[in-house]
Parts: sequence; structure tokens; C-alpha cells
Amino acid sequence: MSKVEKLKAEVLKAQQNSDIASLFVLEQKAQDTFDEEILQAFYANILDLALERLTDVLEIQRVMDMSEVQDFATLRALYEYAMEHYSAGKISDASALFEVLSGLSNDKKFSTSLKFHWIASNENLSLDDFLSNIADIDETEKAGTFYISCFTKEAQKLLNKEQVDEGER
Repeated sequence: MSKVEKLKAEVLKAQQNSDIASLFVLEQKAQDTFDEEILQAFYANILDLALERLTDVLEIQRVMDMSEVQDFATLRALYEYAMEHYSAGKISDASALFEVLSGLSNDKKFSTSLKFHWIASNENLSLDDFLSNIADIDETEKAGTFYISCFTKEAQKLLNKEQVDEGER
């Protein structure tokens, strides 16, 4: 069995088991092995599985546990999906996803971080402005999170503005 066939078999097994975490483990191998078309299908499968898990979680009204590997992988996939929307200029779609994600996890830091994402996108702040004015990329890299988890003082001003706006409604 060739290297490509072996990897395809591993990917298929992970997909059949709805194992998003294993797909993320295979991600680097997939990037090194597959052409662009197969790679797009690979990521589409991760997203499909994550959306299925999201639907299941919402139906039974439970929060995801960041210490549970499949929940962690699902949150990562959904976060990446939301950031793709943000990057593509689909700010209202990204905002809706950030809002849902902010209430989906038992991890307070993740939830708080996603609230900053949601408020920024809800204020129609572009991704470039978010990254340069609200996010602290260097500190996020040091923190080692898969999501933007550290923010500038500007972020607190944005949060305070949102709280004032909510109080006026």
C-alpha cells in the first residue's frame, strides 16, 4: 500500500468514526501528501463532522468540555470556520458564529475571548482592524491557544462600549 493510500485509509477510518481529533492529528500529513482538491475535501469533512456535533450539542442543550478531545477538536474546527468567514469579509456570518461559540464551551477563557471576537465583528470591525487593534497576537502565540486569546487595552474599551450600549436598550 502506497503512502497516499495508507493516509487515505487513516482519514477514512477517522471520518467513519466521526473522530475530528484524529483528523487534526493527520492534518500535517494531509498537507504534505494531498493535492489541493483532496485537501479541500479533507477540511470540508472536518467541518461537516464539527457541524454535526454542534447540532447534537445544541439539541441536547449541553456545553462542550474543552478537556474532552472531540469537543476540543469540534470547537477548534468551528472557530476556524468562523475565522474563514471573517477573513472573507462575511462579517455578519462570522459574528453569528462567534456569538454561538462564546456560549458553547465550559472554558471561561475561550468564552470570554470569543465574546471579544463577537463584539468586534458585531461592530463591523474588519479582520485586519481586529488583528491589529484588538488582538494581541504575540501574547496569543505565547499562550499557545488555537484561538486568539489575548487582547490589547483597546479590546476592553470595545467591551465597555458594548456594555453601555446594552444598558441603553
